Amino acid sequence: MTTIVAKAFGAAIIVAAGFAPIALAAPTHAAPVPGSVAVKYYKNCTEARKDGAAPIREGEDGYSSKLDRDGDGIACEATS
Repeated sequence: MTTIVAKAFGAAIIVAAGFAPIALAAPTHAAPVPGSVAVKYYKNCTEARKDGAAPIREGEDGYSSKLDRDGDGIACEATS
């Protein structure tokens, strides 16, 4: 039988029959989601250009289909 004796601030003290109590602490930060790569976010292409990131290819940091007007996988490309 396992019993939670106390729980405060995301931590718990657990007692199992015949064993000494152990304290489990809650993680202090969330782990990154596997497969997530985009760290940068640009509100618009003007912002991306000011940051020196344009053009941004699909798969690169900061790419968004919202910024890719023609859907060719290159966002914020130069207009003629």
